[in-house]
Amino acid sequence: MKAPTPRFEWNNPYAWPRKPLLAQNAVATSQPLAAQAGLQMLAEGGSAVDAILATAITLTLVEPVSNGIGSDAYAIVWDGRKLHGLNASGRSPEAWTLDYFQDRGAMPVRGWDTVTVPGCVAAWVELHAKWGKLPFKRLFERAIQYGREGFLVSQTIAGQWAKQVPELKDQPGFAKYFLPDGSPPMPGQRFRFPEHAKVLERIAATKGKAFYKGEYAERLEAHAKKHGGVLRAADMAANKPDWVRLLEMDYRGYTLHEIPPNGQGIVALMALGMLEHFDLRSHPVDGPDSLHLQIEAMKLAFADARRYVADSDYMTQVTPQALLDKDYLRGRAKLIDMKRAQDFGHGTPPKSGTVYLTAADASGMMVSFIQSNYMGFGSGVVVDGISLQNRGGTFVIQPGHPNCVGPGKRPYQTIIPGFVTKGGKPIMSFGVMGGTMQPQGHAQVLVRIADYGQSPQAACDGPRFRVVQGLDVSMEEGRHAAATLEELQRRGHRIVMIDDYNQFGSAQMAWKLDGGYFTASDPRRDGQAVGF
Repeated sequence: MKAPTPRFEWNNPYAWPRKPLLAQNAVATSQPLAAQAGLQMLAEGGSAVDAILATAITLTLVEPVSNGIGSDAYAIVWDGRKLHGLNASGRSPEAWTLDYFQDRGAMPVRGWDTVTVPGCVAAWVELHAKWGKLPFKRLFERAIQYGREGFLVSQTIAGQWAKQVPELKDQPGFAKYFLPDGSPPMPGQRFRFPEHAKVLERIAATKGKAFYKGEYAERLEAHAKKHGGVLRAADMAANKPDWVRLLEMDYRGYTLHEIPPNGQGIVALMALGMLEHFDLRSHPVDGPDSLHLQIEAMKLAFADARRYVADSDYMTQVTPQALLDKDYLRGRAKLIDMKRAQDFGHGTPPKSGTVYLTAADASGMMVSFIQSNYMGFGSGVVVDGISLQNRGGTFVIQPGHPNCVGPGKRPYQTIIPGFVTKGGKPIMSFGVMGGTMQPQGHAQVLVRIADYGQSPQAACDGPRFRVVQGLDVSMEEGRHAAATLEELQRRGHRIVMIDDYNQFGSAQMAWKLDGGYFTASDPRRDGQAVGF
């Protein structure tokens, strides 16, 4: 007999502080069941990479509102000696020419014509081959179990699930797989997804070959053809993740490392490169002067990113290195007026011939990893248990723009893992989720730590802002002093108060200590840090 869903009030009316975890081995992510799956790998003698992969694989099932088997992924790994960057974002179908979209005013954001090749499965295979200690199949067992037997949906995830239903319910496969009994699951309701578990089994047994060059690639092609999409098995087979050289920016004695474009991590680096020219320490934390400087620097960085950032193979006139040129950023910083907010245009850089989880183990290995479908469930298309991303929706239909849609091309990506070193030594693996909030969160976290000496947990918990467009800036309801908001408005910022923590991302961080880690998780989500 099915147990009734509890009818008590799910909202906790009491404020409570999130406590950091101190441990030799740690995993932190946005969903407790996934974090526990990763911790089990560490307990069995696995590496931090084994832990991060078991966590990521489990997340595709227990947090489907954010990611799935059809996601993209990026990783930054400290292997004990040096950093490595992995770009496992997929490319567009070969049929995606500009002519294919010529009758549309803009790129679609849902459906088959937003689906690029999923890259996260390739990331799992690649990372395990390089640093895995446990058998590949072992990493999948907890997720497969949850798929077959079910898991209890949390309040946070149930809320996000319900919000997305009106827009996605008519996409092919969505209602069949994600609306049991015709409606989204309630908090505390058991959700089973055996089709998802079956796909994971085949990926585990074939180390991804069934997904990219086998039966699931063929099923994706057949489904696309049936519903007007042009993704083909050949597009899947051509997928290849890339090891990349990380971009970096020194800031107040720390060095922030980001994956290069097509990711937007360069936005955080550019903003910090501008803020370096101001004495933020002389302004109170969360005060109007400090916030004004951070907001204006972030707007300047985004103005350039929207114009120039794309698949790095297509950034031929303005390279990532040009956007990080010290003299260029100094000049951009001079545009900031302390007395008024501005709506900046892009600059002219020097010419030349882009779900978060972290794990760290006692050996010193640290992993910063992120995977996502984009815009929640992604495209809304679900094929035999595989929910597919909608990363193609970030292309533009503008001839000559570096991020113009084209075949075999990576779109501008929002997901970015972050890593901080000091004097060449690892300090922190971290990330902040939430679309364009991610580079903003990276910069705000580092400012809190480097300029104001806050702990990683305080940097997680502190109030955030989110630059939106033009002069619009979102602020968390009830988190900023009224006098600060009034002063920002007086300077011309259009403040929009938001009572939705999802708009400001969720952060997880692992800070290196002698003999262990200080691991912080964000109270804005179900995030949990676990360790031993």
